[in-house]
Amino acid sequence: MLSLNLTHLDPYILADALMMYSLLGLSLYDARKRGWPEVWQLLAGVIFGVMLEWATIQQLHAYQYGRFPIMIGGEAPLAIGAGWGVIIYAARQYARATSLPRWARPLLAALLALNIDLAMDAIAIRLGLWDWGQGLDFQYFGVPWANFWAWFWVVIFFSAGLEYLAADQRFWRRWLGPAAAVLLGVAGVLLTNYFIVYIAPRSWYEAAIALVIGGALALVLALRPKVLFRPLPAPARWTPLVFHGFFLAAGVISGVIFHPPILLAVSLLMTVIAWRLHRVSPRPWVR
Repeated sequence: MLSLNLTHLDPYILADALMMYSLLGLSLYDARKRGWPEVWQLLAGVIFGVMLEWATIQQLHAYQYGRFPIMIGGEAPLAIGAGWGVIIYAARQYARATSLPRWARPLLAALLALNIDLAMDAIAIRLGLWDWGQGLDFQYFGVPWANFWAWFWVVIFFSAGLEYLAADQRFWRRWLGPAAAVLLGVAGVLLTNYFIVYIAPRSWYEAAIALVIGGALALVLALRPKVLFRPLPAPARWTPLVFHGFFLAAGVISGVIFHPPILLAVSLLMTVIAWRLHRVSPRPWVR
């Protein structure tokens, strides 16, 4: 199942993998200070990331990854699983520090994750990290709209699973809850993928995605969340900014961010939004 590719690695793929493993190390250090149940939740997120990538590839055959140093089943990079784990961990830490009720925290976590992907995915395919096989002019700069639908539900299902299955002091829930959240997350993502690809009429495709994600954003803004706990945990502050900084820098150095030039504007906009949300400031992000 596990294969090593340690020769002839693309420098951007290698740098991306090292970045994700470094963030995983930072997140593990933070989680250990909070207790072993937090470590298990973070590692469950990594397991979830690997499982959902492998399962989605088998289900849809919609994309494929470049040659990463460590691959699971020859198709799903371990680094991508680490990336899912640290993004969800950081987004959950942020959401838990706000005034939002428990049921709304997964919505905010999903929107924070989308902020990263809106800047990352279009640059990543131009660097060869993965390939949607549709060309660089397809839909969102070469990225299918369904990708953002999937990102939204990936974070929703797993975060909700942890909120309701693992956020308890009872022993069995603290230790079995994350495993149940992994199963719930994978099942939920596969079902929502199947719905948008095979059931929803093609004429409803973009409208359904926009309605669901736009509705979630409107609902979160209507709740007027405030950050109650400062300082934010280190992963909640730095993980989004490291992702944005890495892909912005890689895009500029390689030149791919200028094809088309609007990619640079999108990347800068998402970075500014992330900075405003995650910076170490005592002010709430929504007044």
